Amino acid sequence: MTTPPAHVLLDRDTLALADEIGAQDTLPDMVKLVSGLKKAGHPQARIHHALEQVRLRRKARAKLGPFAERMLFTEAGLEQATRLSVAAHHAGRFQKTGLTTVADLGCGLGVDSMAMASIGINVMAVEQDELTAALATYNLAPFDNARVIHGDALGVNLTNIDAIWLDPARRSNGKILNDPSQWSPTLTEVFTLSEKTPSGIKLAPGIDRNLLPDHAEWQWVSADGETVEVVVWTGALARPGVRRAALVISGEGAHELTSPTDSADQPVGELGEYLYEPDGAIIRARLIGDLARNLTGRMVHPTIAYITADTPQHTPFATGFRIHRVLPYKMGSLKKWALDQNIGAVEIKKRGIDVDPATLRKSLPLRGERQATLILTRVGDKRVALVASRLEPAAVNTTGEGSHPK
Repeated sequence: MTTPPAHVLLDRDTLALADEIGAQDTLPDMVKLVSGLKKAGHPQARIHHALEQVRLRRKARAKLGPFAERMLFTEAGLEQATRLSVAAHHAGRFQKTGLTTVADLGCGLGVDSMAMASIGINVMAVEQDELTAALATYNLAPFDNARVIHGDALGVNLTNIDAIWLDPARRSNGKILNDPSQWSPTLTEVFTLSEKTPSGIKLAPGIDRNLLPDHAEWQWVSADGETVEVVVWTGALARPGVRRAALVISGEGAHELTSPTDSADQPVGELGEYLYEPDGAIIRARLIGDLARNLTGRMVHPTIAYITADTPQHTPFATGFRIHRVLPYKMGSLKKWALDQNIGAVEIKKRGIDVDPATLRKSLPLRGERQATLILTRVGDKRVALVASRLEPAAVNTTGEGSHPK
């Protein structure tokens, strides 16, 4: 069934039914549930839309936590919505800069607007899609300092607006648009607007760096191990002396590495006892060299984002491994190792070697009881398989947290 009109989702009885069903810790057998709701007098369409909102709310918990329980969603809107932990950092940037009135242009379902409004920022949220604007209005209803406008992001009056948050629409009919000239607004229009008003512009993390303005701050953000965005900060929202930043958000909190430029490379050296895999935000921001120096480490290969070191250190900016054995990357050696070491399950990581980990795993005789990690990479001109185990944070020193190398 296609997404219904706004008035259907906003029907009082549908909302009440969604709340009633969602209050249950676990849903009973779906056939029995629907049968019971029909007997109670609910029409089929209402049941369908209420159950769909319950499903989306439960799916949204991973992104939005308890906020999801009172929100309304569409599948596409939820997929594109900012995670709450990330939106909180966006809002904090505006607050720390002293900007009190923000236009959220292309607000989607309103998650960033919610984060800003919740800390006292006045928000004008603008959304071109009628249904999405209606759901954003519902989601922002608890906040007196937020209002939603159904309209074109470039057509609204920005008088008395201190700053802009802008997430250009990069999809059409469910398809991702790779050409920035087809976005709404286009990337050129976005950056032109950002020259007049301090702005935060949310873009896909893999965007071509040549498209980004040199005068701005580029901040890559990862959340729970996934690199989710790059934000281009301009005007007063760009921090003095910072042009590259990697913000890593996890269960350990939020940590950031910053620099005025891409960091200089660290030389290649001998493989040590420890290996570090930088977070994706560090790699995207090209701050691997700074991280390697913080770890007193060196690169294993000039073109591969693995750092090696002689001492174990915990950093929020990388996953650490202890290397137990170095094997040649040959099937015969790997099969013999798996049999000799009684391996039954293996985690396979790789950089610099063209191999499908799932296919390789099926080729190994994994019949034992032990677990192991294999890291496939190149050291010098050799292709190797490193037998490793993950470092536990409590067992090592901590380094690199909150560093701002210059």
